[in-house]
Amino acid sequence: MKVYTRTGDEGQTSVIGGRVSKDDHQVEAYGTIDELNSYVGQAVSLMVDEVFADLRENMLEIQHELFDCGADLAFVKISESKYKVGAEMVERLEHWIDAYEERNPEIERFILPGGTLLSSTLHVCRTVCRRAERRVVTLAQVKDINPEVRRYLNRLSDYFFVIARTANVRSQAPEIEYIRSAKVFRNKK
Repeated sequence: MKVYTRTGDEGQTSVIGGRVSKDDHQVEAYGTIDELNSYVGQAVSLMVDEVFADLRENMLEIQHELFDCGADLAFVKISESKYKVGAEMVERLEHWIDAYEERNPEIERFILPGGTLLSSTLHVCRTVCRRAERRVVTLAQVKDINPEVRRYLNRLSDYFFVIARTANVRSQAPEIEYIRSAKVFRNKK
């Protein structure tokens, strides 16, 4: 099998049920999710220490789910019976967020992305995830979509923020607060 097909040379690409322009909102949405998945893979490759085994396992599951998100957005016509992304996936992310955040130190101000290479990469995942979410919102304005994909991406960016902090904590790397920020977060206690 050849990787190239030449069918996209004129600026069109195949989706489930037809063809669309390569710059269509639909392609932008699932293409940005694909970009995010690549950064998630990069983050996973940095989780070599056993202290990150649980995060690595979660992230591998997320990679599969990002493919599910892309698949749910790749239909020409809405096909609810074939949706792969459901509310239970969002709920599981919320459970993970709560569990990791509980072990992170409290924050009062915004923090700068950084610390370890892993944490920095997870912040890149967070920001690309936010862009993917924006692309899905744009798509939803012109086409019916599975709304759980939008919810999943919204929650996933929160997950990346929390585990970027977790990665720094586990590596004993300090976080740097944004010094021009007022105290914007309330203590949990």
